[in-house]
Amino acid sequence: MGRYRPPAPKKSPYISRQGFECLQLELKQRWQLRKDVTAALSAAAAEGDRSENAEYIYRKKQLREIDYRIRYLQKRLPELTIVDRPPANTAQVFFGARVTLEDAEGKNHCYRIMGPDELDPGKGIISIDSPMAQAMMKKTVDDEIKVQTPAGEQYYFIVDIDYSESL
Repeated sequence: MGRYRPPAPKKSPYISRQGFECLQLELKQRWQLRKDVTAALSAAAAEGDRSENAEYIYRKKQLREIDYRIRYLQKRLPELTIVDRPPANTAQVFFGARVTLEDAEGKNHCYRIMGPDELDPGKGIISIDSPMAQAMMKKTVDDEIKVQTPAGEQYYFIVDIDYSESL
């Protein structure tokens, strides 16, 4: 069995203005952190034998992780499209919508559809690329959606669509 892994599917390029600013701030902070880690790495390297120097090994690993994230952000930021206003048709589900769903047992679930870089399931923010969001796209209130989950097919009714929160 080879080590080949097919490339991950391309993520949607949409992001809110606030999310874009957060990524820019993170990039700036990563560059500052990189300077600090590089200084610590130089100090650890000056201590002598690098093969048994835990501080040196740790700092090399930390620097690798920082560089990986910086490369990702530098490549991702120019590709992003900032969405800072609701769509013309607010009766349908699109990027930035807060959607309230009702499941088969009558429980309500609230999700906000944002870009993949703003994902936060704990706060109900899901990616526009997720199966749940894809099932909701362009639907209106009282439409039924079907979502394939690991537990099987789930059915939901769209109860409310809201764009009142600023993008």
